[in-house]
Amino acid sequence: MHNLIEFLAKYNHWFVFILLEVISFVLLFQYNSYQGSVWFSSANVVSGKIYEWNSEIEAFFSLSQVNEKLVLRNVYLEQQVRALSDSLTSKTQDSSYLRKSQMVLLQNYRLISAKVVSNSITKADNFITLDKGSADGVKKDMGVISGTGVVGIVYLVSTHYSIVIPVLNTKSNISCCIQGRDYFGYLHWTGGNSKMAYVDDIPRHAHFKLYDKIVTSGYSSVFPSGVLVGKIMHVYNSSDGLSYRLKIELSTDFGNLRDVCIIDNSLIQERIELFHAAQDSIKPKEE
Repeated sequence: MHNLIEFLAKYNHWFVFILLEVISFVLLFQYNSYQGSVWFSSANVVSGKIYEWNSEIEAFFSLSQVNEKLVLRNVYLEQQVRALSDSLTSKTQDSSYLRKSQMVLLQNYRLISAKVVSNSITKADNFITLDKGSADGVKKDMGVISGTGVVGIVYLVSTHYSIVIPVLNTKSNISCCIQGRDYFGYLHWTGGNSKMAYVDDIPRHAHFKLYDKIVTSGYSSVFPSGVLVGKIMHVYNSSDGLSYRLKIELSTDFGNLRDVCIIDNSLIQERIELFHAAQDSIKPKEE
C-alpha cells in the first residue's frame, strides 16, 4: 500500500494531465457540432473495421462446419440433377418418370460427411481412410457414397478415423440391379482399370441394353436401393453359361475422391430385420 501511494505521489502530475485531457476532449466533442460529427464518423469507421475483422475471424473458424454442410447438400443436389436428367431424356411417361429421386431417398437417412485422408487405386486390395470415427457415430458395415455414386463399405472404426473397403477392392461384394428392371447381381472389381468393374449373376432371361444404369438393389442392410453405381458398357456370358456378366463403367471417380458421406444404416437394418421376421413367421412349422 505504501508503494502504491508513493507511486501516485511521484507521477500525480501525469494523472492530472491525462484527466484534464479527457475532460477537454469530452467538452470539445460534446458541445461543438463539427468536432462531434468528426468524432462520430471516425468512431464508426473504427468500430466498423473491428466488427469486420471479428466477422472474418468467426467465418474462418467456421469454414469446416460450412464445408460439411456443403458436402451433404452436394450429395442431395447431385442425385436430384441425375434424376431430373433421366426424366428429361425419357421418351415415355412410364413409372421410371415417377420414380423417387435419390435425393428424396437419401433424405430419409442420417448422412455423416467425411473427408478422405488417404486413398489408393493401384493395388489389388485398395483401402480408403476417412477422418470420421465412432465419436462421430460411424460404425462398421455402414455404406459410403459420394456425390456421384457408391464408394464402399466401412470396414474398421477407431475413435476419430475409419477404414473403408471401396469398390476397388477384390473383396468388395455389393448387391446391385439394373435400374427400372429389377434384375440383380453382385458388383466385383478384378483389378486393373479403376473406372471399370463387373456385375455377375444377371439371369439369362433379363432384358436390358447397353448404357442402362446400375444402382444398388437395397437387398442388404448397407445401402438403400437406387444409389447409382455405373452404367453397362459390355455384356459377357458367365463361365458356366447360365447367366450374364456385365462390364460397368463406375460413376465414382476414385482417383479424384475428396468428400464423401457415410450412411447411417439403422433404418435399413430395421427394415431388413422386419422382412426376415415376416419370412420366418410364414414358414410352415414342422410337425
